[in-house]
Amino acid sequence: MDRTIPSPGNEEIALYTRTYYSLLRSSGEIQIRSLEETHAGMNSSLHLHAEDPIIDLGAFIYAYLRLPPVMDKVRLIVLGQTPEVFMRRGYPDIREWTPVQSPGRRRRAYFDGKDTLAAQIASVSDIDDLVPMLVALQIEWNKIHAHLANTPAEDTLRRHAEAGNPLTPAEADQVRLALELSEADFARLHALWGEEWPRHLLTIAQRRKAMSILLLAGSFVDYRKATEEWWREIERAAERLGLSQRPVYFVSSNTHSIANLLSGFAVTREAEIAEYLRQENPEGLWDEYRRLRQSGEPGMENLLYYAYRLCASHPAYRHLRDAMRAWEEESGILRIPAPAALDIGAQVIDLRRLRPERFDRRIQMPGLERLARSAALIFNVDYPLGMAAYLILTQATANLGELRGFYAMGKAATLNGRVGDVMIPNVVYDEHSQNTFLFKNCFSAGDVAPYLLQGAVFDNQKAVTVRGTFLQNRDFMHVFYREGYTDIEMEAGPYLSAVYENIYPKRYPINEIVNLFINAWFDIGVIHYASDTPYSRRQELLSKSLSYFGVDATYAASVAIVRRILAREIGAG
Repeated sequence: MDRTIPSPGNEEIALYTRTYYSLLRSSGEIQIRSLEETHAGMNSSLHLHAEDPIIDLGAFIYAYLRLPPVMDKVRLIVLGQTPEVFMRRGYPDIREWTPVQSPGRRRRAYFDGKDTLAAQIASVSDIDDLVPMLVALQIEWNKIHAHLANTPAEDTLRRHAEAGNPLTPAEADQVRLALELSEADFARLHALWGEEWPRHLLTIAQRRKAMSILLLAGSFVDYRKATEEWWREIERAAERLGLSQRPVYFVSSNTHSIANLLSGFAVTREAEIAEYLRQENPEGLWDEYRRLRQSGEPGMENLLYYAYRLCASHPAYRHLRDAMRAWEEESGILRIPAPAALDIGAQVIDLRRLRPERFDRRIQMPGLERLARSAALIFNVDYPLGMAAYLILTQATANLGELRGFYAMGKAATLNGRVGDVMIPNVVYDEHSQNTFLFKNCFSAGDVAPYLLQGAVFDNQKAVTVRGTFLQNRDFMHVFYREGYTDIEMEAGPYLSAVYENIYPKRYPINEIVNLFINAWFDIGVIHYASDTPYSRRQELLSKSLSYFGVDATYAASVAIVRRILAREIGAG
């Protein structure tokens, strides 16, 4: 069947992926340095200066933030799907090791306290994500080492560590010049490590990085087993709700926005949240709170939802967590923490137990009293990475009741918009299956725009699902951009492959145009909000979290999804 776009045919990227999958089939450890040449050769947009002696600080920070903070001690990274896989291959119960979390990537990992990191993987996408990050980290670590080792700058850092005195501005500048970094880039290292930046640089100066990786099990069956184990734990936790007997709306988003809209808990605790903001002023949010309170401009609810998460993690306000759980339980919202098998939490929301008087004002509508007669559930998962989306949706829909709607919300890179914009695609090219999916997106710009305060909304867009953030270069993106693909992300394609299998009596095809307009009896909705602009020189690609800036788009999309579900149920009722 004819394709809507030509294959990117990027041999450099294909060579890189073939290389690491071939090496990972080995039963022994694979040294990361054996992948450095092919990694550099693909000219990744995230790692443009991999081959250059200059430090590519953007690539280093990107990888560093998406790996656990113990990487300075790690020599061996062991990958497996479940704790049982690790045990079968001669490792002790990794759950007795120290759990470690990456700031910018949700993946369960454990550190043995010496030099070994055990990382649980949910699909091949975790390999496509992890391997390039490890290679990038090692390449840039060793460049920093080469700039500092056996230099006066290293001596300065060592003296500082031994004496415990802060570096003078002149000494700090000596280190910066040794690294050949601009003042702006050096400030980014300060922001990354805070006051501990000299200690971290001294660690790098004293030791080259020579990591190895070991894949314990990589078959599709192993991933399927991990997903089945995940589902069993979800099912046990929600047993009283009768998941298999009730109609369901499947949502892939996060674990906070939809619950916040439906429960309104944070709004009821405004006084405590405001006091926390006054005392701590994280990200300058106290000033933003006062501005919104004085001006009366929209956005206060979004601020309170975001600030609540920061507030509840503060020791003085942790009592709010128990209060929120009780409030949500009264509101028909069951939270299920991420099971041991996969680091993917879930929520089951019983529509007939919702309390409409608690709803966010943006989702209020006539007829909400009819929800009391609804038998439907919302099954919301904390969005998985890449091909894990396919595994999760196929597993869930095989065990849930009638599917009334599938909705996915997540981050993406935009090739023609700005950070904070919202994109609504109706065409998705999937690198995994090489399929081009055509579908009727149940959302349009008019469903999101009224609730978006800062960005713009673009519907009728074309998205491409990539295998990994590092696995793309400028030539790769140009092929898609030339064909009108402006939305780059990682989950829509795998999700639509699973949607296909919920419509047709066979497995999803390969390398075809797939029309999902026909025979779909349930809603299909996909909304992406832009977190990165890879064609723009004004912003470092994927270098920072959206933080509070991303709340606007997140809640505009979430409001659209919740309103769609509520309206359908009210109509059905």
